[in-house]
Amino acid sequence: GILSIEQLISRVGVIGVTLMALLSGFGAVNCPYTYMSYFLRNVTDADILALERRLLQTMDMIVSKKKRIAVAHRTMFQRGEVHNKPTGFWGMIKSVTTSVSGSENLTLIQQEVDALEELSRQLFLETADLHATKERIEYSKTFQGKYFNFLGYFFSIYCVWKIFMATINIVFDRVGKTDPVTRGIEITVNYLGIQFDVKFWSQHISFILVGIIIVTSIRGLLITLTKFFYAISSSKSSNVIVLLLAQIMGMYFVSSVLLIRMSMPLEYRTIITEVLGEL
Repeated sequence: GILSIEQLISRVGVIGVTLMALLSGFGAVNCPYTYMSYFLRNVTDADILALERRLLQTMDMIVSKKKRIAVAHRTMFQRGEVHNKPTGFWGMIKSVTTSVSGSENLTLIQQEVDALEELSRQLFLETADLHATKERIEYSKTFQGKYFNFLGYFFSIYCVWKIFMATINIVFDRVGKTDPVTRGIEITVNYLGIQFDVKFWSQHISFILVGIIIVTSIRGLLITLTKFFYAISSSKSSNVIVLLLAQIMGMYFVSSVLLIRMSMPLEYRTIITEVLGEL
């Protein structure tokens, strides 16, 4: 029926799996870009100093032009051109003939100040980006940075392989019968020719892997949602945001259970399928 568990979970799972796909796609691109030294551009101290010097020169120009505007306003105030505006027909003609040039200069200077302030913002952001890149270069030279660099290459190849296999499974309508851990252990045992209890160890390793996947994926979801909610939250929208977060977490958990079946041995996968229905 419409209100059965299978129907409800299938509808919730559509949204949750879409959310997981978006987050995993973002992570698959962002993680190697963040940790792999291949994507780091070469930044030297001379580049940073040159950009900081440009930023300081721009700030000095802004200060000097704002000082000119303040001096002009003070002069106009002392002459009585600001508060004591002339009235009458001849006063209007006098104000037009005497103050137009000054006001035009002030308008032009203010436009230059606005342009320089926008330039200073861009220079500041670029300077901060150079500093962050320099820190990433220094971090990539450490042992932990080299470790993450290796992981970036490994997971990039793994991601390409998963995309390739998923495409083949969709085109040929295939469903995997063996979980990746059991399959990997079987290949390793057959290749090395050693005695190994594949069934026993595959169960334990599969559950450990599933636990790691659940913890890291939910942690990544919470970090991403926290950044998003910080950007849009306010005192009036806090209750709505908490409710939305609870809904997303529920859909995400259900979708994790649905997708994680493929990482489990067949007998445990069958048990979850019986509980959730033939999804």
